[in-house]
Amino acid sequence: MDRNIRTTDDVLTLLDSLFVPEAHRWTTDAASWWDDFYGDRSKPVPFFVDKPDESLVSYVERGLITPGRALDLGCGPGRNAHALASLGFDVDAVDLSPAAIAWAGERACLSGAEARFHCGDAFVLTSEGAELAGPYDLIHDSGCFHHLPPHRRISYLALLDRCLAPGGHFALTCFAAGEGGMGSELPDEELYRQGSLKGGLAYTPEELRRVFSDLTEIELRRMHDEAPGSPVFGESFLWAALFRKSPR
Repeated sequence: MDRNIRTTDDVLTLLDSLFVPEAHRWTTDAASWWDDFYGDRSKPVPFFVDKPDESLVSYVERGLITPGRALDLGCGPGRNAHALASLGFDVDAVDLSPAAIAWAGERACLSGAEARFHCGDAFVLTSEGAELAGPYDLIHDSGCFHHLPPHRRISYLALLDRCLAPGGHFALTCFAAGEGGMGSELPDEELYRQGSLKGGLAYTPEELRRVFSDLTEIELRRMHDEAPGSPVFGESFLWAALFRKSPR
């Protein structure tokens, strides 16, 4: 028998184990999966382009966020981290995949962007007293949150609470549920029955507002579709959301 459940982390780890190994795209064990994903840079993956999210650029242009210390979660090849650095932010960026971090470094050498890239588990790297513990004026996530299983929202909210500065902003891009959306719309409990995240979870606006109810909503909309020649990235199957933490 194995009676080792003692803490919340023990429970979360047990729930992690209910998903098949190939679904574990949020753990350090997923690094090889993401390395394979990023291995062929010629694949027609929309976000392989070296362009920042249109929503992120829009927030800066409209003065909704201003330069400060920023953390880019699940940064991939660094397209948003590079843009933030070029806009005057002091940027830390983290991803599980060594291949993604290497690609981000190559792009940084070409562009001269000065973001710092870290390879590893964001939950570990941002834990209390760890390398990326914050506080950050901006925490940005384009495509990481929707790969988390339901119980890891607890870990994610703890990360925001711990690392986001009072009055700081949280910018999120994730799969949108509904017409023209992408990602699984199965109920949370069904995901555990099937042991799979179906490639990522779709959310409704109401669900995002409920998950991030401790933050103040600034904007929540569909991302704008952007043409191939646009200097920014945009796909309407994604939500673009901006929230703000209370100043005190």
